[in-house]
Amino acid sequence: MTATTETRGPGRRGAGELPSYTLVNGARKMQIRIGIVGYGNLGRGVECAVKQNPDTTLVAAFTRRPPETVKILTEGVGVYSVDKIAEMKDEIDVLILCGGSATDLPKQTPELARLFNVVDSFDTHAKIPEHFAAVDAAAQESGKVALISCGWDPGMFSLARLYGGAILPNGVDYTFWGRGVSQGHSDAIRRVDGVLDAKQYTIPLEAALTAARSGSNPTLTTREKHLRECFVVAKEGADLERIEREIKTMPNYFADYDTIVHFISAEELKRDHSGIPHGGFVVRSGKTGWNGEHKHVVEYSLKLDSNPEFTSSVLVACARAAYRLNAEGVRGCKTLLDVPPAYLSPKSGAELRKELL
Repeated sequence: MTATTETRGPGRRGAGELPSYTLVNGARKMQIRIGIVGYGNLGRGVECAVKQNPDTTLVAAFTRRPPETVKILTEGVGVYSVDKIAEMKDEIDVLILCGGSATDLPKQTPELARLFNVVDSFDTHAKIPEHFAAVDAAAQESGKVALISCGWDPGMFSLARLYGGAILPNGVDYTFWGRGVSQGHSDAIRRVDGVLDAKQYTIPLEAALTAARSGSNPTLTTREKHLRECFVVAKEGADLERIEREIKTMPNYFADYDTIVHFISAEELKRDHSGIPHGGFVVRSGKTGWNGEHKHVVEYSLKLDSNPEFTSSVLVACARAAYRLNAEGVRGCKTLLDVPPAYLSPKSGAELRKELL
């Protein structure tokens, strides 16, 4: 679909005022006003995804850096200090948070859910319940919707696990990530004292992947499924043994895996590890029949040139869902498991039934 006529701009929307919209093939499409918090790889990806979705409009980007030093791609859209964010609460429908899960999102998401509908990509699986509780308390109080842990895992892989388990209850889930760069794990390494920069690759072990696809429902430990390989640029004079030890023993990130740490120069990191590819597989192996005599294997896979750009695309689809839910009076924290699939699409129910069913 291509937007043909813009009828209303994204300016301040007063009480009782109609939302902005475009005409798409003769039909009105709501314009969802998006704000971005954080303008790194993920923030730039969100900006690109907004451009590809004709029912979304970027109205502001917020940064902790001096705003005048941040140049975004969208002409005519301002960059502001995060300190100014509350002043624009009436001009933004959904705020997409592009910080890291280690320290940014646990603080930012509940704080900003008190003012805005928000979407984040919090990906520390073990801490999702406590993150959900903190964000839900804030969003319930403000009457906003907060969609957390939106991306491909958690996110799209979570849906694959849900569908597989619902259809094949007598079965086992297997999730494999990589080979690719994990943004969350790389960010966690960069938070270690003495580290200047880092990239972390998650590598599925081929023997485990073959076993999962066999339909034999093998028992595989975390350590048997993946290897983690880290390329680290350390500060001059830093204690390399301490840094390696802190990485390998980091709970929720590396402690449960065989982890290899390489110390390299900044030049080597830029030359050999500048890309951000990723991907992975969700396999559901299950049995049906009276005595479980028939085996089935369901697999969902991703092969991504750019981890942050794909994650950003999921975030923008989730921003659409958050906007729609809140417009219906829904409040509180949600995840992709709670969202009707049709709410992620810009198409109408009639279009989806005609084209996809």
